[in-house]
Amino acid sequence: MTKSSRAARSLACFLLLAPLPVQSVLAQVPNAPVPGQAPAAETLPGDRDPWLYRGSDIPRDPEWHFGELSNGLKYAVRRNGVPPGQVSIRIRVDAGSLYETDSERGYAHLLEHMLFRQSKYIPEGTAIAAFQRLGATFGSDTNAITSTTQTVFKLDLPNATPTSLDETFKLMSGMVTAPTLSASNLKSDLPIVLAEMRERGGAAKRVQDAMQKTLYAGQPLSVREPIGTVETLTSATPDSVRAFYSRWYRPDNVAVIVAGDADPATLESYVKKWFSDWKASGKLSAAPSFGDPAAPQGADPKNPIGETKVLVEPDLPPSLMYAILRPWRQVTDNVVYNQGLMVDSIAQAVINRRLESKARAGGSFLSASVNQDDVSRSADATFVSVTPLGEDWEAALRDVRGVIADAMTKPPTQAEIDREVAELDVAFQVPVEQQRILPGSKLADDMVNALDIRETVAAPNDVLRIFRESKHLFTPSDVLKHTQQLFSGTVTRALFTTQKQGGATDETLRSALLQPITPDASIRTAGNEKPVSFAKLPAIGVPHKATAQTPTGLLDIEQLTFANGVKAMLWPVQEEPGRVTVKVRFGGGKRSIAPQDAPYIALGEFALVGSGLATLGQEDLDRISTGRKMGFDFEVQDATFQFQAETRPQDLADQLYLFAAKLDLPRWDPQPLVRAKAAAKIQYATYATSPQGVLTRDLEFYQRGKDPRFATPTPEAIEKTTAAGFKKVWSKALASGPVEVQIYGDFDKASTITALEKTFGALKARTPAPSTANVTDVTVPKPSDTPIVLQHHGDPDQAAAVISWPTGGGSMGIRESRQLEILTQLFTNRLLDAVREKLGVAYAPYVYSQWPVDMAAGGSITAVAQLDPKSTTVFFQTADEIAQDLIHNPPTAQELALVTEPMRQQVTRAASSTSFFMGQLEGATYDPSRIGTVRTILYDYTAATPQQMQALAARYLGKNNSWRLEVMPEGKAVGAVAAK
Repeated sequence: MTKSSRAARSLACFLLLAPLPVQSVLAQVPNAPVPGQAPAAETLPGDRDPWLYRGSDIPRDPEWHFGELSNGLKYAVRRNGVPPGQVSIRIRVDAGSLYETDSERGYAHLLEHMLFRQSKYIPEGTAIAAFQRLGATFGSDTNAITSTTQTVFKLDLPNATPTSLDETFKLMSGMVTAPTLSASNLKSDLPIVLAEMRERGGAAKRVQDAMQKTLYAGQPLSVREPIGTVETLTSATPDSVRAFYSRWYRPDNVAVIVAGDADPATLESYVKKWFSDWKASGKLSAAPSFGDPAAPQGADPKNPIGETKVLVEPDLPPSLMYAILRPWRQVTDNVVYNQGLMVDSIAQAVINRRLESKARAGGSFLSASVNQDDVSRSADATFVSVTPLGEDWEAALRDVRGVIADAMTKPPTQAEIDREVAELDVAFQVPVEQQRILPGSKLADDMVNALDIRETVAAPNDVLRIFRESKHLFTPSDVLKHTQQLFSGTVTRALFTTQKQGGATDETLRSALLQPITPDASIRTAGNEKPVSFAKLPAIGVPHKATAQTPTGLLDIEQLTFANGVKAMLWPVQEEPGRVTVKVRFGGGKRSIAPQDAPYIALGEFALVGSGLATLGQEDLDRISTGRKMGFDFEVQDATFQFQAETRPQDLADQLYLFAAKLDLPRWDPQPLVRAKAAAKIQYATYATSPQGVLTRDLEFYQRGKDPRFATPTPEAIEKTTAAGFKKVWSKALASGPVEVQIYGDFDKASTITALEKTFGALKARTPAPSTANVTDVTVPKPSDTPIVLQHHGDPDQAAAVISWPTGGGSMGIRESRQLEILTQLFTNRLLDAVREKLGVAYAPYVYSQWPVDMAAGGSITAVAQLDPKSTTVFFQTADEIAQDLIHNPPTAQELALVTEPMRQQVTRAASSTSFFMGQLEGATYDPSRIGTVRTILYDYTAATPQQMQALAARYLGKNNSWRLEVMPEGKAVGAVAAK
């Protein structure tokens, strides 16, 4: 039973194509459901016997409508108005890499590419442009995915009209039912697939391969990665690929899923029109056997240890995983089955909470968790993951097994169960409250997932009702029984990835798993702790009323100003029921931290929230939010710090307290910092395993002129940090201003203002961090044709290339920053066509623009590609040629439209939610000019001329403005290696 829900259009924002005041309305879609009132369900002929629910007593979700064509194709359609005007289409083929023969490995994924290449209604190489003309962005709105068990073609069509819907169904039907699959198509797509394979290589791929071969030994899953092998792919012929296609691409093996802002009968009519004529010859082939996990002969039935593997990867953190495996069997997806899954979830949650408590207390492991999963219809598995601290991995494994053994020996307390039940209740209740704002793309993906795992979908209110009616089953004895089942199986297998040779062997790992374990009951604490509640927490200070409450002139957004300098923006929107988003921006961000204190930036992102507040430590913060929807995300930006959370109306006041108390009543518990330092040191080496990892670690550092505040701190730098230094740096940051609070969503304004008066209005006045609004002396790399060369430790056929042009920054240039995004999309399209489609040297090259609104400088346009080492010169040459052509020749109006139309649709869709405006208005309480820029956003992103694009290119993309960077494998670097 997969959760699903009905979403109706909640916001309709009509932004004018001219820089005039926004004329926006918050409007319900005609016939959209009223909160608390069940919608009137439409009916179609297939609803009388919906194929998804045959044999199941799960209540049918009345919003989905089902049907079957005479050729065997199944479909499900539903109305959904989020975002307005969009229709999400999914075509699911019940075949993935497990359906391949040995000689066909990689064919399912290769076909995914070739279907986009050329088909009945799409000439060769024109698919991207065809969907862009319909307003769909390649890669986000238009995509496909191949897994071990299915291939899914996905399209989110914005601004769906009868004409565009008909055209979209036509194009997609032609792709699936009549692809060309010619020799030239194969020749064009094979290099792209091999480039994708290359990008996925390296240490992480070696670990993935070892895990597959070890955990699923003897089953097809052990050797059936969707990407395939070089040997089978390079041996592919049009005939062999077509043979796989003919075997599995048949109407009786395909389902079409559609969710969107259209009448279900209309959506059904398109399915019938474009798929009814698809014919299949002969009978559908039976799905191949995926096999069962099996224990080795002579294994102890009480602890059947099978294959164990130790893999040495010097650049990866030590990681141990063992799995208890059982045969997978298709189940009858009924209420009783789902009640069992609920008990399983509680059992796992109890153990995971105990493991986290033990890790927080300090000891042998940094983190550990348990998780049950049905893997690729090949195994029902319970996974245990452990990250050891230090070299004594056996102690870490022993300690984790001890916690699990205790859970298998004695039932949990009712208090522990009640705590996890309360958490699950919130998890099931939130979709009920927010069902009217769930996007159609998620609903369609949920249906695809249900088909893949051979289960049904259910409406959120039915899921919640079944859960609450099942609470009498959640007893200590039931949870104990399910715990024992979760950790019993046919065979147990393990993989340990270690950094050093000789510290462990396959046999010592096996021996450690065979050792008897003493149950560890030391962390059974639930019910014994001192009670915590918000009512008993200390007040922030003396409440103060706002000194001013004024409209912003934009929508119904108001601004509050308090005497202590805090400013808040409030926008109550009932059309987003059950959801409230809170952001708190304060201080000066990275730029306000002294360069010598740079390592504390990363540690703060890891540990600041967990170090506690007021009288609450990390465990208390968990307990006080039990049964509540509360969050505490923390981010360090260029020129500000930010807290963010999504909460509910009933939890908003306490969420505001948590944020305000962190600013004014911080605690400095040491253990979160200890764990953060350990995690940072363990993680650092992983960056060197691939070109992308090195870019993640170093690119921003070089873009910012080697400013240490933008560097990833080394283990040596982390080791030098202290608890006293952490407190000194972050005490100053938490005490700095200005403070801006944003609250958008479903809340009562009067009670929220009262909560603000008690929290942020009661804060002590803060010293503003130095303003960066006029800072222009941002250091950037000097222009050069000679690349900075970095090295990675990954595969020798992997490299990355970067070319970057400095631009600008500041709120006064927001319009130009939006126009630059048009330019970079033009650049991306050309780069994609040149180095992917024509040359085949890179899988997913891209170009992006950064424009720091809080600073007057520091922006950039950056082009990036992962490729083989010998192709970096080709990339630089191609990028230069594209830049020069954009400078000397304006794009055609047609080429520009392929960019601006998708952007128009992206902005229109984004503007149907409050989060869009929250993002645009960040910092507006201190820089009111940002309010005016919202009024022109659609105009800025779409009203561009070829001449304007040419002028922007001339301003920024000159050859003498750029600098370059290469990430090369060790031993293949040509230039001098850059050092920090």
